[in-house]
Amino acid sequence: MHPGIFGLANVLGRDGKLTAEQHAIWRAGNDWYNAAYPNPSDTDPDVYDHRINPGAAAWFKDGAHHLLERVEPYLRLLDAHQVPWERLESADPGRIIYEDEVQVVVVPAAS
Repeated sequence: MHPGIFGLANVLGRDGKLTAEQHAIWRAGNDWYNAAYPNPSDTDPDVYDHRINPGAAAWFKDGAHHLLERVEPYLRLLDAHQVPWERLESADPGRIIYEDEVQVVVVPAAS
């Protein structure tokens, strides 16, 4: 299980590890994303429940270019705090438990 870019950045923001400028970038990014696409938890409050859907993770769809293009500031925040991250792409990331026009939430296949 790989934590997502947003989850990693949110830990930095919520733990007070960002400078004032970084916090403003993080907050503006989160506000934009919150307005730009649905939160799967609003549709299904249990979608990220670890007992029901262990390892559930969201993936942007290939066509969500307008969302993918805005990830770079998050990557710069993570790099500035030496938080490792990895770009993952997959044609089959797991069993889909939520889907909208720009993203899926999946439970990874058992390994």
